[in-house]
Amino acid sequence: MSRGGGRLGTPSSQDQSCVCGMVSTWSLLLLLWVLLEAMASRNNMLLSHKVIGEPCHSHEECQSNCCTTNSLNPQKFCTAQTIFLQCLSWLKPNGHLCLKSAECHSNCCTINHIKESSFCTTRNLFLQCVPWRKPHGSRCKGHEECQSRCCLNLGDTQRTWCVPRTGVLALCLPLVSPEGVTQCSLDQDIQDLQAPF
Repeated sequence: MSRGGGRLGTPSSQDQSCVCGMVSTWSLLLLLWVLLEAMASRNNMLLSHKVIGEPCHSHEECQSNCCTTNSLNPQKFCTAQTIFLQCLSWLKPNGHLCLKSAECHSNCCTINHIKESSFCTTRNLFLQCVPWRKPHGSRCKGHEECQSRCCLNLGDTQRTWCVPRTGVLALCLPLVSPEGVTQCSLDQDIQDLQAPF
């Protein structure tokens, strides 16, 4: 016999009321937790009331929880997150002026051949951010300005030019010319270097 006076294996009415009391306590706690969560999410929805495209100042204002710039305009707008739930700022496309690579979609900000300013540029085949360099025959001040990495004085003048590397080892060596070279022949060498390849 069991303690409650019933048969073996069957709970008494006192045991059943105890179990029902525990179940109802847990049910009430669960219901209370659900209500608290609902109230918290309602407050959160009130704070994040702006939809995608509306101006914002912080992530919390947006339903997408993402407030970033979406153009050259510094004003921030509610923006959709990526599929990886990242909130990314707008980046400049190729051709826009830049100060650092982090501003560009390509993550590459280099000097352009047209102006001495930096622009967002595409990366090369090996994903390197290579700055533009002057072609052979262009005036230069240092080796780093030339495609060949070779900037030499071609004569008695103070001018230096981008020239191709020479020799089997492709070194940046000055052109050795026989004695009696005239300025006319040096000018011809410069014109040959400036000719398109």
